[in-house]
Amino acid sequence: MSTKIGFIGVGLMGHGIAKNLLEKGYPVTAMAHRNRAPLEDLLARGAQEAATPKAIAEAADVVMICVTGAPQVEAIVYGENGLLQGLRDGQTVIDCTTNLPAMTERLAADFAAHGVTLVDGPLALTPKEAEEGKLNCMIGASDEVFAMVKPIFECFCQNIVHTGPTGSAIKVKLIYNFLAMGIVGLIAETMCAVAAAGIDKQRFYDIISAGGANCGIFQRIITRAMESGDYDGLMFSVANAAKDLTYYTRMTEDFPLTGNLGNAVQHAFLQAKNMGLGDDYVGALMTAQSRLNGVEIFKT
Repeated sequence: MSTKIGFIGVGLMGHGIAKNLLEKGYPVTAMAHRNRAPLEDLLARGAQEAATPKAIAEAADVVMICVTGAPQVEAIVYGENGLLQGLRDGQTVIDCTTNLPAMTERLAADFAAHGVTLVDGPLALTPKEAEEGKLNCMIGASDEVFAMVKPIFECFCQNIVHTGPTGSAIKVKLIYNFLAMGIVGLIAETMCAVAAAGIDKQRFYDIISAGGANCGIFQRIITRAMESGDYDGLMFSVANAAKDLTYYTRMTEDFPLTGNLGNAVQHAFLQAKNMGLGDDYVGALMTAQSRLNGVEIFKT
């Protein structure tokens, strides 16, 4: 592959993405993340290292960003030796971060002033699928740019949806995460009610599994909890969920959109985070509900 990729954010998701790009033949230049272990693995696979976002931009044709949220993206782009200082006319930046729509709009305008195209390409699923090259993605770009970046995404995604112009994909992702985390919140309260009512959990699980309320998220979280007693079936942290739901409610306030459920789900995750569960996976909402209500759902 002649297209040179610069990658910023080789963490849980980014490592798998960059690994798959290398395996498909793309030259990759990457920066160290919070620790060097993921980068060292990529270097052993043939990647090159750069020390700053500016250097990443100078080494690449396409720059990919995969970090936690808007503050991290802002520092990468606008900070000292930031991305904006190294970009040149004709380049493309793909932001896979679950970002604030307002930040995406700002980036698109500032990049365009330098002749650079922004693609918002947020991702769905977990680090497991990132390593396997089986993520789902949403892409916000013009038809022409989408056709150009699609082969890059095909290296690490199994489902690719072109959502519309730049800025559309991040909106889709935030709405998607609201729905997904809303289901997690309902599952947590439901299982708390099951425990409080003295209902047999296996029988309840069988009823849901055979009925219209069954869904993939229920199966991931509750099947794992039934089998092993932990809540690690959906590998997405409480802190990240709280962040994404905060972005979602900010976005809907800007529309403006009436509705109480967005704030309710956001508050449930913020509450769990404030209880010290931020680093746990989202199934830990059941831990929060257990503590608040004095019941034991599963032995963890």
